[in-house]
Amino acid sequence: MMSHNPVSIIMIEDDEGHARLIEKNIRRAGISNDITHFVEGTKALEYLFDDPAGPCHSGPALVLLDLNLPDMSGTQILEKIKSHECLHRTPVVVLTTTDDKVEIERCYDLGANVYITKPVNYESFSDAIRQLGLFLSVIQVPEANT
Repeated sequence: MMSHNPVSIIMIEDDEGHARLIEKNIRRAGISNDITHFVEGTKALEYLFDDPAGPCHSGPALVLLDLNLPDMSGTQILEKIKSHECLHRTPVVVLTTTDDKVEIERCYDLGANVYITKPVNYESFSDAIRQLGLFLSVIQVPEANT
């Protein structure tokens, strides 16, 4: 039976301005779930897999993933999440400035659930994130396999 723990949102985004904008527009869409923000992939992976409060140990999560991080590539993180027994069903939304066709295909091949290119224009970016918030409010997320 599925338990009904609230889904936590894990945001892995090194640009603080983008992170604030993403959180603000998710909140604007009426999403009140916890958002845990990481600027580095290494720290995010430690949290995802090892932290008692992280999704491997305490319930469902949804990951918002930027591909361009200072310490490792987002595709490496995506690969680790999707190949790990307890997190492979965790939805991953890739949210990045890269609109390279090869990169998009690679992310879907690795198991990304959604790929969104960040618009450069501030208004368009806000609109895209607000729509993402509406999307997040209706999707179903499976429990982690513990």
